[in-house]
Amino acid sequence: MSTDGSADRREDPPPQNNGSGAIASIGGGNGVVSGDSSRPFVPSQRLRLNPNKDHKPDNYDDLQLDFNPSIFSSLERYLPPSMLSVSREAKVQFMREILLRYLPQGEQTRAQRHREYRQKIISNYQPLHRELYAMHPATFFVPQFLKAINDNTEESFRSIMSEPSPGVYTFEMFQPHFCELLLHEVENFENWVNEAKFRIMRPNTMNKFGAVLDDFGLETMLDKLMEGFIRPISKVFFSEVGGSTLDSHHGFVVEYGKDRDVDLGFHVDDSEVTLNVCLGKEFSGGELFFRGTRCDKHVNTGSQSEEIFDYSHVPGKAVLHRGRHRHGARATTAGHRINLLLWCRSSVFREMKKYQKISLAGVESAIVKRMKGNACQLPLPNWNYLGGRGNPQHKQFRFCNFHVLMYISMAQVLIKAPKY
Repeated sequence: MSTDGSADRREDPPPQNNGSGAIASIGGGNGVVSGDSSRPFVPSQRLRLNPNKDHKPDNYDDLQLDFNPSIFSSLERYLPPSMLSVSREAKVQFMREILLRYLPQGEQTRAQRHREYRQKIISNYQPLHRELYAMHPATFFVPQFLKAINDNTEESFRSIMSEPSPGVYTFEMFQPHFCELLLHEVENFENWVNEAKFRIMRPNTMNKFGAVLDDFGLETMLDKLMEGFIRPISKVFFSEVGGSTLDSHHGFVVEYGKDRDVDLGFHVDDSEVTLNVCLGKEFSGGELFFRGTRCDKHVNTGSQSEEIFDYSHVPGKAVLHRGRHRHGARATTAGHRINLLLWCRSSVFREMKKYQKISLAGVESAIVKRMKGNACQLPLPNWNYLGGRGNPQHKQFRFCNFHVLMYISMAQVLIKAPKY
């Protein structure tokens, strides 16, 4: 815990550190699809209110994009019927212009710099274990975890999990051989960095050691890890914070021990859902401590006794929790500990939160008080004012799901809907 007792927000490195900024929360693609983003965008189509579950979206992994390819696949289900039959390039252009309305010019510049930085690494670094760069479930995961994912039911997930503290789930995940290979790959990358005297970006603003796995070629594999293995679990256990719509990630390793980081202060993650897996090696100490979930306004308030939980890392064993769940790492007193972290994010949920902040300004005080009264409780009721163009006779309050809120926030851009 930090000396003043306050919780920090562990984020990606700031823009001045080679320009990564908050871009990882939006995408992290490898290039740009051509198009003039400065050209006025006057669309003639509206997004769907609900996703088309029968539509199979295109795969965009082979394109150089401003945003993570999975974001385009997710958004495609919301396209109007007339857009589903057009070429993939036309769909990309349509969706890209929507997404760029949410990315200021300064962040677009930082994203371009980060792509150039990442491309420089990938062009020069020679991987040690190329089998890590594609998803191989049978050799990565322990059998019981793989079976639970294949069964894909809440019952199957709970059969391999324990919940030692509310909202904190632990389970066996990776095979020892996978952990060993990934440790060797990280060590090989660090040796290359030292020999080439290449200055790399660290994982976030709090860790001074470790490496961003996405930056040296593991992004696609980690995307598959999130989409095929973490999102199904999060859909069941973290649906109220966008667990079912996770569409981007920030993947990295952290290192603790002698001549490395020693501990990590009390903080929250820049994620909706965080996966934390110990890879090894031999160590003492380094317990992960949890202190409950709070909203932004009350992040530094005290903890209840039932919220206090300490977890001792075991190689290959995963911890899954909300990014907003306050936590930290105690000192690693001996040896060397390396952990894989995957911050999983939902662009849908984040846009919903942005819209709520705007719309609350126009909501009657009774509802505002109700929101404030529940500010620190999860799940939060997603109340939103859906008034009919300012006509008092059409005012109504509804319990809205994430997709409705995404549609409304996008509609502000697409059809210049009135701001309620």
